[in-house]
Amino acid sequence: MRFTSQKSFGGITEQLFTLDEIPGVLWTPEGAAGTRPLILMGHGGGQHKKAPGILARAHRFVAECDFAVVAVDVPGHGDRPMDEEYHRIATENQARVDAGEEMAPLIAGFQALVARQTVPEWRAVLDAVQQLEHVGAGPVGYWGVSLGCGLGVPFVATEPRVRAASLGLGGAPASAEAAARITVPVEFLVQWDDERVPRAQSLALFDALASTEKTLHANPGKHGEIPSFQLDNTLRFFARHLG
Repeated sequence: MRFTSQKSFGGITEQLFTLDEIPGVLWTPEGAAGTRPLILMGHGGGQHKKAPGILARAHRFVAECDFAVVAVDVPGHGDRPMDEEYHRIATENQARVDAGEEMAPLIAGFQALVARQTVPEWRAVLDAVQQLEHVGAGPVGYWGVSLGCGLGVPFVATEPRVRAASLGLGGAPASAEAAARITVPVEFLVQWDDERVPRAQSLALFDALASTEKTLHANPGKHGEIPSFQLDNTLRFFARHLG
């Protein structure tokens, strides 16, 4: 793990790093020492590790909960080079959607393919970050919606260090089998008028989760219109389960 830059602002320290070929960012309280909860955040499709939504949530997790937060660029996003296979599939899928095919199954299949690479990558990132003195091997949470949900469900299902997860804006076609192996507490977000993921598929994914504690948060609006107050609920959720 190699740190490439560091800056502090408003009581938060931001460190950019690379782990093998994986570019990432770690946020911790300024002057942090000792073990603390850690949240891994998965960004959305077409976004990157420092997208505005990731930054807003990460800063509040650090400033208000004293957590550490880590995010990385998934293949073909952010500071990573274009993956020719993924780009070809994405281009073909868009052409099929333009020709009238349903979008959701195509997205689900693509996310399942990418998850085969990201799940081991995220485990390696957790291994490295938890060896740092100012993070340590504390409890781990996961946050991810849209692409971050599609990649996050198989990750949470197979990573025993994750104790709680906030997921959403995803559907069941490619994730139901993995969801059935998730038993940790889950906060699940649904946009009632989502134009990308049919409501029935989102509800089916929530139903597939095997968690005995799972809460559905449904709000009106389209795919990218999660209300800002939802973050307050997420902060309380992770503070309860990781604090």
